[in-house]
Amino acid sequence: MQRAIPTLLAFVTLLTMGEFLLAATPSAAARAEIEHLLAFIAKSGCQFNRNGTWYPAPEASAHLASKERYLEDRGQIASPEDFIAKAATKSSMTGKPYTVRCGAEPAIASDGWLMAELVRFRQGR
Repeated sequence: MQRAIPTLLAFVTLLTMGEFLLAATPSAAARAEIEHLLAFIAKSGCQFNRNGTWYPAPEASAHLASKERYLEDRGQIASPEDFIAKAATKSSMTGKPYTVRCGAEPAIASDGWLMAELVRFRQGR
């Protein structure tokens, strides 16, 4: 029994290290696409609704960048699709979806708006 405990501890340690080593991290290309999306938001001139309050684009971009860093540090962001789904779609506090309003256009869901920009950006490369 005494031999089993160190073996079990070693096994658990290896599993934990393996999870850490396998944590998602964006490639250089994915990082460039995420940065493009954040810049696109900041320069859009649109307003973003988060939990019932409208925010100007630069504030929204800064908020989403902060969420992205938090999630990336925890291995949850490996792609721009992850960024959109996990950081830029809804409030992590309330679960309410984010919406975007550009000019006189009606508000739309942020995830569709950002996915359309990601597709446009990739086609332009």
